[in-house]
Amino acid sequence: MALTEIPVSIKRVLVLEDNLIIAMEAEDILRSLGIEHVEIACSVAEAEFLIEQQSFDFALLDVNLGSHTSFDFAGILIERGMAFGFVSGYGDDLIFPVPLREISRITKPFDEISISGLLAAAGRP
Repeated sequence: MALTEIPVSIKRVLVLEDNLIIAMEAEDILRSLGIEHVEIACSVAEAEFLIEQQSFDFALLDVNLGSHTSFDFAGILIERGMAFGFVSGYGDDLIFPVPLREISRITKPFDEISISGLLAAAGRP
């Protein structure tokens, strides 16, 4: 598989990931793909604060954040009309709420190819 061309409109990405090493890996990949600005949030509260302070073109959401999920935060992003995609270490075994079932997702471990595909899917009408 090859890298997918990502929309030029995606310049600022929020990464919601509770594992700092995985978050930093995602940041490195995003920067290698040409993303100009990446912010990492390790909790939903931190992510909520960041979206109040800054604008983002896309959010990369880890589904499982310790004892809870990012599903409620995804609902906030839907209300704001913000593009996002999910990352999960659980593959297809996780049951997504109905409004989130059609949102693009990738599984861990991710790489440049899977993340570029996720970003490209966000840019499709």
